[in-house]
Amino acid sequence: MAAERSVFILLTNTGTLFTKMIQTYTKAPYNHASISFDRELSELYSFGRKHPSNPLNGGFVKEDIKTGTYSKYPNTTCVIYELQVTEREVEKMQRVLQLFIRKHQKYLYNILGVISITLKEPVEFSNSYFCSQFVAEILQRSGIKIWNKLPALVTPDDFRQSERLQLIYEGKLSEYEA
Repeated sequence: MAAERSVFILLTNTGTLFTKMIQTYTKAPYNHASISFDRELSELYSFGRKHPSNPLNGGFVKEDIKTGTYSKYPNTTCVIYELQVTEREVEKMQRVLQLFIRKHQKYLYNILGVISITLKEPVEFSNSYFCSQFVAEILQRSGIKIWNKLPALVTPDDFRQSERLQLIYEGKLSEYEA
């Protein structure tokens, strides 16, 4: 039997104008997804704002729950899920992640992809992702199949609805203690 490990999926709601616009359509409580390989969320990755004060400049980001965008929005609410995986799957995910890290400058935020979800038609560009698409892509490229849909159609709420994910925390992000 392969050794069990965990990865963590963080879903957040900062309450920003962009989040409120998405929420108007989705009716979902959380509209941003990130992935971490540790319960403390010290290594947290997603596609989002590159600079906290500029919502228009987005791309691949290493997030920090104590600084950056989250420090600018201290009332951010969140839910954290644990996904049981094998050591081999973690190794695969980290290899895929390293590709994003090495070429982080060339990635853009896929705003058209976010809009296309409302039409249930994926819009994909080779170097462009939105947050939940990125997390789903990491999982899929590592052989972890959670949904029967393309990563470009996965929403943050799809993570909430998955039976494979175990809830470990819900509340204010600033109050989370691993």
